[in-house]
Order: sequence, then C-alpha cells, then structure tokens
Amino acid sequence: MKTHYTIPIFIPEKACPFRCIYCNQYNITNHHQIIDLEEINSTIQQYLRTFPQDGMKRIAFFGGTFTGMSLEEQNYYLDAVQPYLQSGKIESIQLSTRPDYINEPILENLKKHGVRIIELGAQSLDEEVLQFSGRGHTVKDVEKASQLINSYGFTLGLQMMVGLPFDTIEKTKKTARQIVDFGAKCTRIYPTLVIKDTFLEKLYKNGHYQPLTIEQAIDYSIAAMEIFEAGQVTVLRVGLHPSEGLINGTQLVAGPFHVSFKELVMTEQWHRRFLPFLQPSDCSEIAIAVPHEQLNAAIGYEARNKKELLQYYNKVEFFTDDIE
Repeated sequence: MKTHYTIPIFIPEKACPFRCIYCNQYNITNHHQIIDLEEINSTIQQYLRTFPQDGMKRIAFFGGTFTGMSLEEQNYYLDAVQPYLQSGKIESIQLSTRPDYINEPILENLKKHGVRIIELGAQSLDEEVLQFSGRGHTVKDVEKASQLINSYGFTLGLQMMVGLPFDTIEKTKKTARQIVDFGAKCTRIYPTLVIKDTFLEKLYKNGHYQPLTIEQAIDYSIAAMEIFEAGQVTVLRVGLHPSEGLINGTQLVAGPFHVSFKELVMTEQWHRRFLPFLQPSDCSEIAIAVPHEQLNAAIGYEARNKKELLQYYNKVEFFTDDIE
C-alpha cells in the first residue's frame, strides 16, 4: 500500500461567517495573512522536494471555510494548483469547510478542479453543544451536506471535538456513531482547548467552563476511536497540531494539550488490552504479537506499557505478526 503525503496550505479565517466560542485560528495556526500564488508555489515545491518519489501526494487547503469564498476566489486557489495536478506531481486536492456551505454548484466546480476529499467541521452532532458553541449550523445541516458530498462521489471527512461546553462522553459516542452513519470515510478528533482571545477563555476565567483533563480527553477520544474502528472510518489525527503558540504556552490558557496526545491515547488503548496480564502469574516471560504499525503504541509512550508489564514479568518482548 502506498503512503499518502499531504501538502498543507492554510487559509485562516477565510470567509468564515462565525467565530465559534473556542476559535482563534490566528493563534492556533500562526498564519495571519492570506497567502499569494508565489507563496503557494513555494510551499508546494518545498514539500515535493522532501517527499519520496513513490507515494500518493495531495494538496490540502486547511483553515478557513473554503467554499464560503466566492466562486471566483475559490478558483483562484484551485487554478493555482492545477499545473501540479495536470503534470501528475500530485494526485488530488482536499479541503475543509463548513456543512452549511455545500451545494450542488459548489460541488460541481470542486469536482471539475480535481478535488477528491471534502472534510466538514461537524465538531459535535448534539444540538445543545452546537448551539452553545456558536457553530451556526444544525445536525441536519451536517447530514444534508454529507449526503450531497457522498452523492457526488467525493471522499467525506467529518471532524469532531471532544469536551465542548455541555459535551459528555455519551454525546461524544453519539457524535461518533452518527459520523459513521453519515458515511464519512475519515475523521479527526480534537480535544477542546481554551485559547487566548476567545469567548471560551472568558467562560473559563468566569468559572462557567471547565476543560477536560488529559485523562478525560483520552477517555473521550478512545470512546470515539473504538466506534470509528468498528465502522471502518480512518482517524487522520487525534489532537491539535502542536503549533509554537501551544507548545510555549503563549496562546494556550487551559485544556488537555500535549505534543504527543495521540501517542498517549494509543498507549492507553493498549494498556487496557494488557489489563488481564497485569497481575501475578506463574510465567516469568511474555511475548506479545502486535501489528507492525501499532508496535510503538503497544510498547507505549516513553515505554509505559512495557515498564508496567515488567513489574510482573522478568522478560517482556513485543514482535510484529504481519505476514509479508
């Protein structure tokens, strides 16, 4: 199976009609200005130089509400990357947008320009959570947009957040189940963080919002991931991209941020699978077979799982059971 490589092009806040209570994209992405064609070309060429020759390559427009722009403005960006598509240097285009900015003319134009993957920011599929978060759309909007995207043959992605105001682990599970039911092929899971200069920061400082702890965010994420795994929905990312403002704390006020959040989640998933073996035994050695791509997760972040197993066994070995 070929590896997929993505070239990200950020268009922060572009055409977004709402400011959700948690959102300050300038602070999250560190991209403050809309990039011009020269910068787009430079970004693409820089990434292409670092990618192996084999592998699937795509350009992804992230950040703003891409389809909220005028058709002329959308085509400005789409036309800019057509030479790479036509030459075969990239194979497809993906973009992210809002569910209430999808219609047939928009989809026809995107299809004509080689877009194959459309990700919608659903964030939650609970009406109370959506309304309080200032999303400006309903669950029905997500359902309608999903049906339309699938009917045009695009690959549908639905992004979700955990820990928004009024969210619960049961609502998280409900959102995950509906993402599967709506026909998504991929998803992203983002724990809610309190970012500077957002309404959520005011709620937090006034004592009206309490973010999830790291442990709670891991529990919520695992609950969603188990549903996605059963529904054959690919989880593209767990946790926000660790921008400089989040790492150094200049933009992060509170919340379950960790530079290796996905690794923590996957470590805990394997920890739970190992629970039956974390008890006194007559065996002094244990060998565990895991899929190749899960090897590091099974051993655990900072080898946590292996170290815990070594409390009960003199020797712990992990090996991959993949059949070539």
